[in-house]
Amino acid sequence: MGRTMMHRARSHSRWRRLLGRTGRETLPSLAPRRCPTPVMSSRAQGTVPFFLLTFAVTWGLQLPGVLAKHGLLPGDPNAYLPLAGLGIFGPLVAATTLSAREGGKAAVKRLYAGLLRWRVNVGWYLVALVLPGALLTGLLVLLNLAGRQGPIGYFPSAAALVFAVVISVSEEVGWRGYALPRLQERWGAFAASTLIGVVWYLWHIPMFIGQGIPLDLVFVMLLFFTGGSLFFTWIFNGTRGSILLAVAAHIGVHLNNSNRALPDEVLPLVVHAVVYAGLGLLVMWRFARVGGARTRPSLAR
Repeated sequence: MGRTMMHRARSHSRWRRLLGRTGRETLPSLAPRRCPTPVMSSRAQGTVPFFLLTFAVTWGLQLPGVLAKHGLLPGDPNAYLPLAGLGIFGPLVAATTLSAREGGKAAVKRLYAGLLRWRVNVGWYLVALVLPGALLTGLLVLLNLAGRQGPIGYFPSAAALVFAVVISVSEEVGWRGYALPRLQERWGAFAASTLIGVVWYLWHIPMFIGQGIPLDLVFVMLLFFTGGSLFFTWIFNGTRGSILLAVAAHIGVHLNNSNRALPDEVLPLVVHAVVYAGLGLLVMWRFARVGGARTRPSLAR
């Protein structure tokens, strides 16, 4: 028993050194908070208009192209691509609009301040950008040794990388910058992250249809997005509300993106989903116990 406790202490000490568990980027408490009343707070209620406006902007701009692709609207589906491209800004537009309505320029400034919160331990950057993709490649290598024949990585072109940066900023200002602090204030990090993960998947449906990604992969996709949401929440909370690090984690998905194997091969996506689900559950379980009474990022930054 004594040796086990010493091993756990050394393991936790290594994590503290890597991720800088001092100063600005302490490891967060991810256990759900208790609320003395069942009434939803006004801040949590504010996420309902956010989700509605996000879907209205994105689906409103992307569904015409999807319908044209299936012959339900006239014209060349490619003519709708500019509108579909603008649809990725749904979360950003919704978060900015609602922040301005709630608190004017000061609230918008607070929302975007998280993009400038870059002074965190370098270990967070490595975890956000590299860890999931490295695990995906490692597992694909093992599967190839066991008989699979296929790529061990799915890396972006320069143009795709630029697009990944743009979409990552747009999404994370909304999902993690606006919705997450409000939801986890009421429901706790695990429930808030799970809810965002499900909504996040649903928001992508027009994009999946447009790209020819089969919708019968719903379970795998839900595992991918909810696991990723848990992992992103840990990074966001652990860096005291750094949207920049959430953006880095989102870019990390695109640096080795198993979706590029679809529709020809589903196995890389399954592996990727397991990676994110495993990481998300691990950090929620492990660091909820060591976070103590440390608080989550404040909405009044």
